[in-house]
Amino acid sequence: MFSGKTEELIRRVRCALIASRRVQLFKSHLDDRYGSQFRISSHDGRQIDAEPVSNSVRIAEKVRAETQVVAIDEAQFLDDGICEVADALADAGMRVIVAGTDMDFRGEPFGPMGLLLARAERIDKLHAICVLCGDPATRNQRLIDGRPAPAEGPTIQVGGSESYEARCRRCHEVPERGRAQGELVLGEPA
Repeated sequence: MFSGKTEELIRRVRCALIASRRVQLFKSHLDDRYGSQFRISSHDGRQIDAEPVSNSVRIAEKVRAETQVVAIDEAQFLDDGICEVADALADAGMRVIVAGTDMDFRGEPFGPMGLLLARAERIDKLHAICVLCGDPATRNQRLIDGRPAPAEGPTIQVGGSESYEARCRRCHEVPERGRAQGELVLGEPA
């Protein structure tokens, strides 16, 4: 999060439109952070129309034969079938652009993103800036009342800067599961 991936997706879609390509843009129906179910929005306020979908099958059903570019935002919220759909669309000659968060708040692969990364011909991994130390941020720190969320929380929780911070590996904290009752561990001593 906060790395500019949606902003970059919007930029690529606009470039395709300027080049007179026939484009369809999809997004997970779960992402309604900026008040519009039918638009994708970057954190800096850039927006573009998109069709919300609940699963990969809906994308496959909605792609028109004349479409040349298919763009998908927040792919981490979709099912694993998105990998086969993206492959089928690319095999049919379409350019497929997928944006998503590769790791969940625990630092684990997020939904289908690991498999999508493995199958992609090109990967542009964008990084935010760690809010604590200023290094490149590769993790999403989920917060509850300003403190790191425990590992046993739900994987999917849509939110913005009120719920998440960009963190580097060193500053990222996930309170561990299975500790003694009443103990909250935020990191091991050095």
